[in-house]
Amino acid sequence: MSSLTRRHFLAAAPSFAWLTPLGTALARASEKTRTPAKSVIVLWLGGGPSQLETFDPMPGTNIAAGTKAVSTAAKGVQLAEGLERLADQMNHVALVRSLWSPEGDHERGTSMVKTGVRPDPTTTYPSLGAVICHALPDTTVDIPRHVSVTPNEWPARGGALGAGFDAFKVFDPKDKVPDVAPHVPQARFEQRLEDLKVVEDSFVKGRGTRVGSTGHRDTMDRARKMMSSEQLKAFDISLEPASVRKEYGETPFGRGCLAARRLTEVGVRCVEVTLGGWDSHANNHQITTRLKGELDPAFSALLRDLNGRGTLKDTLVMCVGEFGRTPQMNNLGGRDHWPHNFAAALAGGGIKGGTVVGESDPNGGKLPENKRQPIANLNATVLQALRIDCEHTLRSPIGRTFPRSEGKPIKAILV
Repeated sequence: MSSLTRRHFLAAAPSFAWLTPLGTALARASEKTRTPAKSVIVLWLGGGPSQLETFDPMPGTNIAAGTKAVSTAAKGVQLAEGLERLADQMNHVALVRSLWSPEGDHERGTSMVKTGVRPDPTTTYPSLGAVICHALPDTTVDIPRHVSVTPNEWPARGGALGAGFDAFKVFDPKDKVPDVAPHVPQARFEQRLEDLKVVEDSFVKGRGTRVGSTGHRDTMDRARKMMSSEQLKAFDISLEPASVRKEYGETPFGRGCLAARRLTEVGVRCVEVTLGGWDSHANNHQITTRLKGELDPAFSALLRDLNGRGTLKDTLVMCVGEFGRTPQMNNLGGRDHWPHNFAAALAGGGIKGGTVVGESDPNGGKLPENKRQPIANLNATVLQALRIDCEHTLRSPIGRTFPRSEGKPIKAILV
């Protein structure tokens, strides 16, 4: 039998036209049957990490300024030197190397990335975690469903969705969560609650339906429920074997990543863990080397742990900062703010590991508009992985409407 020549193939091509709609239908069917991710862990690199020293190295180029790269478990994909452990997990990780933001200021850039919307003085938009919690309510979780571990001065907020969606802030997980246990014996605590009821009854008199609008009763009930919940143990990483704690690293960030894994296992929707200090205007290489010494063991251990426990498919992990750093080094051996082209790493539920979208201009230029991914697309991608309708219109308590996301999912990194 003779082989199929190009001429024969082109002649027969019309008869294969049905394959395209069939392929599309099969892809859509696969998406419908895939179990969506249930929780999100955001590893926030506060200060703006250099893409060239993390997820988008350019070894051998002038803009690398001597930074080397290491091969990864994904063929043809490299990470910056110092991320060797994460490199071994690259089959689970997708990289977006062409992110773009219009904001190069720390506060505004942080808001832009966390919300996907450019800051507006008339509205505080909700962060990604708040949007997720709003879209996926769960009455079985007694503890806050949106948590920020080791937060900086701009933690994730509920914004226009209301303060009830603000992240619950905790610091180094080696310490106990404050103010969740009574400071007096249980009997006295119960008596104080009875005394409070007397005050409450007096407060209600003459106020009618206005009492319900304060929300204080609901706040009190939720606080009491949390204080007595077994789910509080999820914050206690001392319950983990010493060998597991060591894998994550004996740092606040490492402990935060371990706490994040524990929290998502009891139903917390979104946990943000912050590793700050990436604002490398001077001594960029020394700063990034030190911080990668914390990031690499924690990030890689988190992925290994989730995968080993069978929960990576249910958990989307995203690592990003508010912007990147300039391709050119300054006179202090540092890199300055660069929102024009930076990188993020995503892994886990709904993400196609080992894939890469975009890259830095090896000559240090700004990416043209048709090659960049607006930051809103990153948030839309996460929502899509959780099968949350990105275009759904939200309404604030005062009636203002806005979409869950202004971006479009990055389909190349979605399964």
